[in-house]
Amino acid sequence: MSAPPNAVRNMLEVIDKGYVSESHPVPLLFVHGAWHAAWCWDEYFLNFFADKGYRALAVSLRGHGNSPALKLRACSLADYVEDVGLVADSLPKKPVVIGHSLGGVIVQKYLESHDAPAGVLMASMPPQGNLGSGLRWLRQHPWHFTKMAITGKSLAYVNTPRLARERFFSAHMPDAQVLQYATRLQEESARIGVDCLVLNLPRPKRVTTPLLVLGAQNDEAHTAKEIRATARAYRTEAEFFPRMGHNMMLEPGWAAVAERIHTWLGTHGL
Repeated sequence: MSAPPNAVRNMLEVIDKGYVSESHPVPLLFVHGAWHAAWCWDEYFLNFFADKGYRALAVSLRGHGNSPALKLRACSLADYVEDVGLVADSLPKKPVVIGHSLGGVIVQKYLESHDAPAGVLMASMPPQGNLGSGLRWLRQHPWHFTKMAITGKSLAYVNTPRLARERFFSAHMPDAQVLQYATRLQEESARIGVDCLVLNLPRPKRVTTPLLVLGAQNDEAHTAKEIRATARAYRTEAEFFPRMGHNMMLEPGWAAVAERIHTWLGTHGL
């Protein structure tokens, strides 16, 4: 059972940098993916956007980073959506919501029932869910997948340098950084995999918020076909970055991704 909403909001880790400005009057709220926490945005993105005149915040979902949860393995997609809503509602203005990977699905679900001036999906799980990604994982590592299904624990199968590079990073990522980030990964909810397979998939027709959909050319977690399917579902076109792996906010080419988001927000007066 998860902690009560008001208790969770008081405990959620939120990294908050910069201030809104006349040019950028709306805050940006960044949502991390599975096994990560707010730190993945704090490495580069939060400072980049703060320096551009934005207020940029990143939340650690319950059970991640310094945000506790009574039982991480039972946390649901609805719990994570609630976390985003609690932070968004605490701000003076509705934020732009930016989600990566699982965070992209959380943003999609959030936008079904919440207003936002805009949203960005980075290497996001598609509205069809994680079946494709799961089947690829099963083919590559059948024993890992079997053990995850039995135990509900998955960290050991993503947090070695070899496995972290395979899932999150391109061949261009320096070994030292892969090791550094692999050691920061943490266990993920067992419930989430089921939610994102059948129980709580996004409903794009309910979303009217303008979305920017970005993908990585060398993404081993969500394929270009899946990213394009996401864009089609939200009536837009996907954009891809070459020589880049799944963790677009940490890869050597992160600045090009951040610049594209900044430019796109400018075209929407944000």
